[in-house]
Amino acid sequence: QVQAVESGGGSVQAGESLRLSCTVSGLNFDLLNFGWFRQSPGKERTAVSCISWNARYSYYADSVKGRFTISKVDSQNTLYLQMNNLSPEDTGTYFCAARGWCSDTVVMKDVDYWGQGTQVTVSS
Repeated sequence: QVQAVESGGGSVQAGESLRLSCTVSGLNFDLLNFGWFRQSPGKERTAVSCISWNARYSYYADSVKGRFTISKVDSQNTLYLQMNNLSPEDTGTYFCAARGWCSDTVVMKDVDYWGQGTQVTVSS
């Protein structure tokens, strides 16, 4: 049984930082691409970032480049998203995504597994 559990969301002021975590079980963590998506009320879920299985490549949506950093620790089966200089536009539910296509053109698509989501709220 595959489980992906996010944590680290919360409410912050603009300009502050948060680090999201996603611990995954039931998969060969070190052999898969992973990513983060976010969804704001009334909007589609969109890819924020992804990282290749060997951590050699990582890609970001234009809106978060230079502010967000994705990483993973294979020995802990954990994916991270460091989010700095947050703005109200970053508000939404953030989802961990496992086993999908990770590229510089679409960031991530065709995801097989999702976490339950963690809420991030940024106030001005």
